[in-house]
Amino acid sequence: MPNFDLDTLERQVEELILTCRHLREENDSLRTRQDHLVTERAEFIGKTELARGCVESMIARLKSMEEGL
Repeated sequence: MPNFDLDTLERQVEELILTCRHLREENDSLRTRQDHLVTERAEFIGKTELARGCVESMIARLKSMEEGL
């Protein structure tokens, strides 16, 4: 009977080791994805600001054209 308990414990430890490996790999993958998304977000914010500037410039030109009429 004591041998059976030891075998069970050994199996459980192996399962825990595998679970830890899996979680570590998943965590690494999620951190990489988060880094990518943060970079992508920064790029989108830059493009949005650029587009906003262009639109504001167009509006200003349209207003000045309207005043000139």
